Amino acid sequence: MTSIATDGGTGVLAGEQRMLIDGELTGACGGVTFDVINPATEEVAGVAADGRPADFDRAVAAARRAFDANAGNWRDVVEFRAHCVTQLRDGLVRTQERLRRILVTEIGTPIAMTYGIQLAFPIEEAGFWPDQARSFAFLRDAGIHSGLGRSFRQKLQYIPVGVVAAITPWNAPLYLNVTESVPALLAGNAVILKPAQLTPWAGLELGRIVAEETDIPPGIFQVVVSNDNDVAAMLTADPRVDMVTFTGSTAVGRKILAATAPTVKKTIMELGGKSTHIVLDDADLAAVLPSAAGGVCTMSGQGCTNATRILLPRAMLAEGLAILKASIERFPYGDPWDMGNYSGPAISDVQRAKVLGMIEDAVAAGATLLAGGGKPAHLPAGYYIEPTLLSDVDPRSVIGQEETFGPVVTVTPYDTEDEAVAIANDTVYGLAGQVSSGDDDHALAVALRIRTGTVGANVASTFSMTSPLGGVGQSGLGRRYGEHGFEEYLEVKAIGLPVPSPSA
Repeated sequence: MTSIATDGGTGVLAGEQRMLIDGELTGACGGVTFDVINPATEEVAGVAADGRPADFDRAVAAARRAFDANAGNWRDVVEFRAHCVTQLRDGLVRTQERLRRILVTEIGTPIAMTYGIQLAFPIEEAGFWPDQARSFAFLRDAGIHSGLGRSFRQKLQYIPVGVVAAITPWNAPLYLNVTESVPALLAGNAVILKPAQLTPWAGLELGRIVAEETDIPPGIFQVVVSNDNDVAAMLTADPRVDMVTFTGSTAVGRKILAATAPTVKKTIMELGGKSTHIVLDDADLAAVLPSAAGGVCTMSGQGCTNATRILLPRAMLAEGLAILKASIERFPYGDPWDMGNYSGPAISDVQRAKVLGMIEDAVAAGATLLAGGGKPAHLPAGYYIEPTLLSDVDPRSVIGQEETFGPVVTVTPYDTEDEAVAIANDTVYGLAGQVSSGDDDHALAVALRIRTGTVGANVASTFSMTSPLGGVGQSGLGRRYGEHGFEEYLEVKAIGLPVPSPSA
C-alpha cells in the first residue's frame, strides 16, 4: 500500500480490538480474535475481538438492566442524552484522522470518500441529532376526540422502545454505525451495536470513544462483534431485545425477520435495491450520463441506492452508449490512498467473485460487454474489479433483477415512457431511483409513477438528514432520517383525559 502525507507517516492503521460491554472495554471470552483483512492489499491489517455467546449474553443483560433501571435518568432527561451525544461527536472530531486511516484500511474506500459519506457525514450527523431530540415534543396535546358517545381530550406520549440491537453492514460502516445508533440513543433507548465482521474497527472505535470520552452510562451503549454469524444472531432472537435495526441484504433481512417473529420485535430495515435511472427523450445525454456512470462506480459500486439500471430511449441508445463507454473507461480507480481515485477494491474476494460471476452470466444470457468486466491487469494485488458497462440487458435477467453491489452499469433500451416505468417497477425492490429530463415537470410526472422509497427528478440524490430514507417492497421496512426516522425508535402512547368543564 502506498503511504502518503495524508497517512501522517504514522503507520498506525490498525483499529481498536476491544468490545465495549457494560461500560468496560474488553476482549472476547478466552481472548479469541479474528483477522481484519485490508482489501487493497489482501494482507492482514490487524485483529478484532471475536465475541463468544457469553459476551453477547453479557451485553444484552447489561442493556436490559441499564434501560429498566433508567441508568442516569437516561429515559427521562433529553438534555443529558443530547449532552452525551455531543461529547461523542466531539470525540469523533478529535479522532477523525485516526478514523480516516482505519476506514481506508479496513474498507478499501478511497480516501476522497472520507471527506464525504465515509467520515465527514457521520461526524455531521452526530452533531445534527441532539438539537432534533431537544426540539421533539415527547409529550404533546392532540386535541379533543369523540367516540362511543363520549368526548375526551388526548395527549400523545412518545416513549423509547427499550433495548435496540443495531446490526450494520461493511460498505459505509462508520456512517451506518452512527445512523443506526445515535437517534436510537437520543430517543432514550439502550443500544447494542453489532458491526459487520469485515469492518469491525469503525464500530469498536465508536465504543472506545463512548467509554473514554462520554458520560453515557454503562450498558446504555455497547459494541459487540463476532466472526460467527450464529453468535451474532443471538441478538435478533433474544427476548430481552425489544427492537432490531438493520441495514444489509434482503436475504439476511428475511432471516432477521424470521428470528424476531416469535417475540414480535419492532424492526427497521434498509435492505437491497435495484434502482433504475430513466433517461427521457428530452434529456441532455452529455450532461446526464457521465455523472450517472460515475455514481454507480464510486466506492466500487458498493452502495444500496445506486441507480445501476439505466434506461435509454431506443432512438438515443447509440449516442448514450458512446458517452457511457467513454465515461467508464476513464473513471479513476485503484489505490485508495490516491486522492484522485473514486473507487477502490471490492470488500473481499468473495464479493469480487460474486460480481464477476454476475457479469459472466449476463453476457451468457445475451448482454453485450462494452467496457471492463474483469480483474484489472495493472492491479495484481487487491480485490479490484474493472468499472464495467453492459448493454442490451434483459430487465428480467438475473443482473437486471438482483442487486450487483459492484461497479457495473447496465443499459436497456425502451420505446415508450409507459414501458420504461413498467421496467422500473418490475422488481421486488423499491429503494431509490432517478428520472432525467430537460423539463422538471416532465421528470416529476414520471417520478410520480415509480414505486420506490425515494426518487430524484432531475436531481441525482435526495439524501439528507431531514428527508425520510427507506424502501418499499423487499427493500425494507420503516424510514431513517427526519422526524419520520426519529419516531421509528419510539412508541406512541395515547392518553385520554376528561374534557374541562365550560367556565362559568
